[in-house]
Amino acid sequence: MDFNYTNLETCHEATGVVVVIDVIRAFTNAAFVFHRGATEIYPVSGVEEALHLKAQIPNSLACGEVGGLPPEGFDFGNSPTQTNALDLHGKVIVQRTGAGTQGIARSGKASKIIAASFVVAQQTINYLKKLSPDAVTFVITGQTYDGGEEDLACAEYLEALLKGVSPDPAPFLKRVANSRDAEIFKDPRFPSSDLIHCTSLNKFDFAMPVTKQNGHYVMRAVKP
Repeated sequence: MDFNYTNLETCHEATGVVVVIDVIRAFTNAAFVFHRGATEIYPVSGVEEALHLKAQIPNSLACGEVGGLPPEGFDFGNSPTQTNALDLHGKVIVQRTGAGTQGIARSGKASKIIAASFVVAQQTINYLKKLSPDAVTFVITGQTYDGGEEDLACAEYLEALLKGVSPDPAPFLKRVANSRDAEIFKDPRFPSSDLIHCTSLNKFDFAMPVTKQNGHYVMRAVKP
């Protein structure tokens, strides 16, 4: 199996199996959304797109951020701490973030997309092994904003697992805690407990593959 690395600027060129990674916080939060009972997540690129899609889908809510905070009209933000207190059973979620959902929206040439973070690491591996691809491309979404060390750590951890190595996860998770993007948690608007969630390895028993349905990307929680 070959491994390739890309970011938001070049992921439009990626083909085959593409793993889009956003540890802080989009795809950690997405996993919590599923954990709290949501049935589907529609990842989108724009705020207006999110609100328009929300208006079209019954029983839906909009979540995500611009500059880290939920824009006007969104029902909740990008914080797994906040999400973990919600009852989302039966809800459809439209998610817009500055990095993670952009990676999905821009990976138009991919034959298969999987959203990933540390909380679903092992199930992402199990899902990829069932696909048995010749190559995997990791999209390091945070890199485009002069960050992304946490996403790179996750990608390198996943690569090691796919190679059959059993690495100590502690150094990888430490890179998340020490990353530039983790500095937002010094701001009281961003709960420090989010960082605990973002570094919780294998918290959930599902992977998060993305398919296209009626012209829209749709993410679901799937147990491999």
